[in-house]
Amino acid sequence: MTTQAPVRTPRSKPATSAPLVATPPESSPARRIPDPAADRRSVPRVDAVPKLLGVTRYTDDFLVPGAWHGSTVRATEPHARLLGIERDPDFDWSRVVVLTAADVPGENVIHLMKDDQPVLAGDEICYIGEPVALVAAPTLALAHAARDHIRLRTEPLPAVTEMLAADHVFVGYDIARGDLEAGFAEADLVVEGTYRVGHQEQLYIETQGMIAVPRSDGGVTVHGSLQCPYYVHAAMKRALGLDAEHCVVVQEDTGGAFGGKEEFPSGLAIHAAMLALAVGRPVRLIYDRHEDISVTTKRHPAVVTHRTGVTRDGRLVAQDIDVTFDAGAYETLSSVVLSRGTLHAGGPYACPNVRIRSRAVQTHTPPTGAFRGFGAPQTEFAAEMQVNRIAEALAISPAELRARWAYQVGDQTPTQQVLHESVSARETLAAALEAGDFEARRSAFAAARTVDRLAGGARSAPGIGVAMGWHGAGFTGGGETYLASIAAVELTADGRVCVISDQTEMGQGMRTVFAQIVADRLGISFEDVDVLRQDTSVVPNSGPTVASRSTMVVGGLLALAADRLRAAVEERSPGSFAATYVDDARTHGALRFDEQFTGYPNITWDDATYVGDAYPAFGWAAATVEVEVDLDTGEVAVRHVVSADDCGTVINPLMAAGQVEGGSLQAVGYATIEEMKLKDGRYLNDRLSKYLIPTSLDAPKITAVLVENPFSSAPHGAKGIGELPMDVVAPAVVAAIHDATGVWIHELPATPERILAALDAADRAAQEVRS
Repeated sequence: MTTQAPVRTPRSKPATSAPLVATPPESSPARRIPDPAADRRSVPRVDAVPKLLGVTRYTDDFLVPGAWHGSTVRATEPHARLLGIERDPDFDWSRVVVLTAADVPGENVIHLMKDDQPVLAGDEICYIGEPVALVAAPTLALAHAARDHIRLRTEPLPAVTEMLAADHVFVGYDIARGDLEAGFAEADLVVEGTYRVGHQEQLYIETQGMIAVPRSDGGVTVHGSLQCPYYVHAAMKRALGLDAEHCVVVQEDTGGAFGGKEEFPSGLAIHAAMLALAVGRPVRLIYDRHEDISVTTKRHPAVVTHRTGVTRDGRLVAQDIDVTFDAGAYETLSSVVLSRGTLHAGGPYACPNVRIRSRAVQTHTPPTGAFRGFGAPQTEFAAEMQVNRIAEALAISPAELRARWAYQVGDQTPTQQVLHESVSARETLAAALEAGDFEARRSAFAAARTVDRLAGGARSAPGIGVAMGWHGAGFTGGGETYLASIAAVELTADGRVCVISDQTEMGQGMRTVFAQIVADRLGISFEDVDVLRQDTSVVPNSGPTVASRSTMVVGGLLALAADRLRAAVEERSPGSFAATYVDDARTHGALRFDEQFTGYPNITWDDATYVGDAYPAFGWAAATVEVEVDLDTGEVAVRHVVSADDCGTVINPLMAAGQVEGGSLQAVGYATIEEMKLKDGRYLNDRLSKYLIPTSLDAPKITAVLVENPFSSAPHGAKGIGELPMDVVAPAVVAAIHDATGVWIHELPATPERILAALDAADRAAQEVRS
């Protein structure tokens, strides 16, 4: 089968005050930052001192006089018909307000990609934990007591809790390039494999929470812990039946998110607002940790099947990939999570003949959603497993095979996108191999295992693994143009420079990075730049704080707005901006420049065929990981992680290194111990005592190597970094386990039980061969 040429779809661009892209800088080769901490760009975080002193206030820290407390009545069955909601007649309901689906003021839907998730279940329950009714009372104890005295009358319905048994597909994608049949005909070796990954909990430090405050004009303002103010704003308008002016969303300081506060806060904000409007008082709706883990979205579980054709001399000639994602009961963000997972499923490797088919299916389990990496970690784990197994079959170093296959400038991806610039697959691989001393350590570990075996067998074994990854920066295809994000820089009348956008700070350092970008363009200190709080009545819609887009897209808009502000001030007040801007503002008044995104040049994409430029640029990463495996217990100790990442121009190297370290540790947990166990649609380990994550005692040595290869279409050259390490460390861990033990683990996490089962199976197979 041969695919047709790309369909080039012309796009109209809305008028803007200035072109998005300044004159592109001369292309610069990728370079490594030798010491992030010593780099002059590594300025302190603007929020470091208050957080260090513990004076930063999070949502639950705010005391609102007269506030009532909310609680949620939830379903206890995975699938059922809701026949009635009954109150205990012996309970005192005089100081309690109860709301059901019939009380939703507007549409009973949580607005997102698809209108399938209700604010409150009406006739049908689709998962355990689904909100069915809301309760408000003057005290939290009374609210919880009232909740516990409400009974749901239901009729059980058949439930599907396993993704491979699901018969309803929310969304699917098909990508094809080249002639797959001819590719496999050319292959001397075909390697097949099926890989499985489970749920992963974001486990942010601060739980989900909202405080809703009703207004005298019939409107409502919600304050909360969230990533995307305008997602919440749009959802509230539809569900509450209010216009934009009567719905206001304010992001308070947010203690972590990792994607878990992208779409989920919309429903929570609606619940709090409904209660506040009903009782005429502020209402606090703050989840405790158990409720947070048991009902919020998780990383999508997935099953990925590969069939890969290679020649005897190690050329990659065919990839046939099949992907299934478990969306849970509602679609939420599954269409775009699956899209990214599909687009990255082949890995960062050039292959002339590719077919990728994918689908997200419905099960009667809690909905899954956004998580750092957004679908790519699932499919890239499978891709990297294939590369390692093929390298073993061909007796080629896994590092050498990757270097042969890795994308270069001029290569074409499965969507027929030609990679024109900022391609650092080989550069990041070389950096990781060098920093991890990969080949020397691999040989030394092999020799040590041989000595131990000859000496009678040690009960632990060392190993080292390698993996590569890529990650599209920004939204897929025309997504960024559709959003038409707006950001602004203002010089106030009293001489302050202000950054105005809806991009949220949730621990990643966004306030600091934006202040640095603007300060650098204006030639002033970053300490002289204020970043306004994210309040939808004040800031424009700059798009969601997701998808490694904030620094690249919104930061780029701010850079251009700052350029215009500088030119305007220097025109009306001769001299440099830094020397004149304070007096200029006091003399001539305030100035504000807004920039709207209209698209990067020479980008074409067809959503119908999935042909064209999937992303304007890609980040690139490679990792090496050293482990020690206890052969008696199957426990894995990760000793050293090296992660080399290209995120374009690095704005703040120390904070970028921190992102790499945090993402690497999160990936170590994904690879080894983080496992949500489900039975009949219910999470069994939905408490901190039962859901394990790496602690400081488990954290290995992490070496972050930053590689800079600027993206010329971004005014500042930056791409994104937050998600890159999540894509590469988990498969490198599993490769290291194989190096140590000789067995392959095809399912994440690689728990002691799975490792011991694989060792036992290998022993039995060896005995059968000997007999």
